[in-house]
Amino acid sequence: MINSLLIANRGEIACRIIRTARAMGIRTVAVYSDADAEALHVRMADEAVHIGPSPARESYLVGEKIIAAAKATGAEAVHPGYGFLSENAEFAQAVLDAGLVWVGPKPSSITAMGLKDAAKKLMAEAGVPVTPGYMGDNQDPAFLANQAAEIGYPVLIKAVAGGGGKGMRKVDDAADFIDALASCQREAAASFGNDHVLIEKYILSPRHIEVQIFGDTHGHVVHLFERDCSLQRRHQKVIEEAPAPGMSAETREALCAAAVRAGQAVDYVGAGTIEFIADGSEGLRADRIWFMEMNTRLQVEHPVTEEITGVDLVEWQLRVASGEPLPLAQDELEIRGWAMEARLYAEDPATGFLPSTGTLDVLMLPLSSRVDTGIEEGSEVSPFYDPMIAKVITAGGQREEAIDYLRQELSTLGVWPVKTNAGFLYRLLGDEDFRNGDVDTGLIERRGEALMANPLPPADELTAAAERLEADGDHAPAELAGFRLNRAPSRERALRINGQRTCFEADARANGYVASHFETIDGGSALLMVHEGATMLVTADRTDGAAGSAAGDGAILSPMPGKIIAVDVAQGDTVVKGQKLLTLEAMKMEHSLTAPFDGVVAELNAEAGAQVQVEALLVRIEAAE
Repeated sequence: MINSLLIANRGEIACRIIRTARAMGIRTVAVYSDADAEALHVRMADEAVHIGPSPARESYLVGEKIIAAAKATGAEAVHPGYGFLSENAEFAQAVLDAGLVWVGPKPSSITAMGLKDAAKKLMAEAGVPVTPGYMGDNQDPAFLANQAAEIGYPVLIKAVAGGGGKGMRKVDDAADFIDALASCQREAAASFGNDHVLIEKYILSPRHIEVQIFGDTHGHVVHLFERDCSLQRRHQKVIEEAPAPGMSAETREALCAAAVRAGQAVDYVGAGTIEFIADGSEGLRADRIWFMEMNTRLQVEHPVTEEITGVDLVEWQLRVASGEPLPLAQDELEIRGWAMEARLYAEDPATGFLPSTGTLDVLMLPLSSRVDTGIEEGSEVSPFYDPMIAKVITAGGQREEAIDYLRQELSTLGVWPVKTNAGFLYRLLGDEDFRNGDVDTGLIERRGEALMANPLPPADELTAAAERLEADGDHAPAELAGFRLNRAPSRERALRINGQRTCFEADARANGYVASHFETIDGGSALLMVHEGATMLVTADRTDGAAGSAAGDGAILSPMPGKIIAVDVAQGDTVVKGQKLLTLEAMKMEHSLTAPFDGVVAELNAEAGAQVQVEALLVRIEAAE
């Protein structure tokens, strides 16, 4: 058995590998860049080595530095994790040439599966069904256009060396083919240094089904059943599950047998994933599932397979790399229950999923489910690497149970001030088609805006928030004593949620109610409220009375203590609704404050460089007459 292991990776997967290695009594060595000097995986490992500046191309992608670190620390083996150098055959060979153990497949297997066109030819020869298409060497545009016409539109142009959705274009009509081909080739050349493409038949109701396989050095290859990764946004997986909904025993047997043949065809050793595309228009049928590609590494979504089989795939990797046979034979593996995984990313769905960086001042992750993460409260989300914060994994006896459990875990997950996709994931898990197992890779795109907007919390939670602020702060939130025709007198209140004034009818039932998802910050002058996965900053509104409320609608108050870094208007300026008035830097993030309606800047109490407190009046807009 390996005694010491260097992990040539960072973040969540590095921490995941360290946990298993530690349980097996294996000494671990971490590597880190400048940006990761204080990272969790560095502190978890028995030893850590600095390998360079923050950009990955100067640190985690420099194989020579990683091998030198392994030599210097006496590590016997190198585990590449996923991403970075995990599917780089030259690096794998360099590790072996250095006299180290490579925890992964043979370099020849990586090479065989590295180019999509060559891999498909090999799979066809091995009796693995492949998607109809052209994958030859002739890259003449006119020839490729003819091939596309023979295949039949729509078609998919794919870079042979591609991945992650890069170098990929769907073409619906022959008139668009040449332009799409040129665009695809440019992107492929820039991303992979190889502009060769293949043409595939585009599947109209596609489902992404993949099979986990495992091989050892004794000639054994087994499968650990399938996963469904059809919920994707721009070709990136969002939610994964195992097993696949709607998969019959007969189809599973045929699919998994094909995956094993694929592994045997390249003499596969270690953990690998055979990815298939299925036409789900008539359910999952063995004659409508085709090979796409092979990932010669551990997958991000491997935990769902672990949950339904009871297997630790990292432990299997380390045992196989040490020369041991597979711990279990095929007939000893079985599916037990259902598992779901959601990828929590530091990104803002409201801005087109742009990455959100900064310090995680508040990080409230679920405590009762499996959470794989490489960060903790106070960690920095860096712009240098993948923005994944964590993976939340749940399991249940039935699919619906696993979905409900995961949705509940996401509903209480709080992150601030970095934005996340937790609310988006919560709503996606509630989608009726998804819950019914009617999924395909286009579901998210079809739902569009319905998945993006975070709803406001209900009145009882807003009332409880107002009362909490009233108890903790120096001022009560604004109350509006209202009169409505044909209705009993009511009591309304106003709060500021993420800086925007929000009025609501107070709920008397919330009197004395204590919400479970509050986090007091800034000495009690503000609350973080979590509702359906969305984390909101809630502060009191300082306007008093109905008249004051009306006048105060144009008051732009500071949503939190911070520093003004830019002022874009002057007193007397005419502004339109949504126009940026100023930029506030608070909690290491920039916040743009905008005009609530068309009007004139009647009052301006802001200048660049000034420090302001929460609820300070910065700008007052008077409505245009």
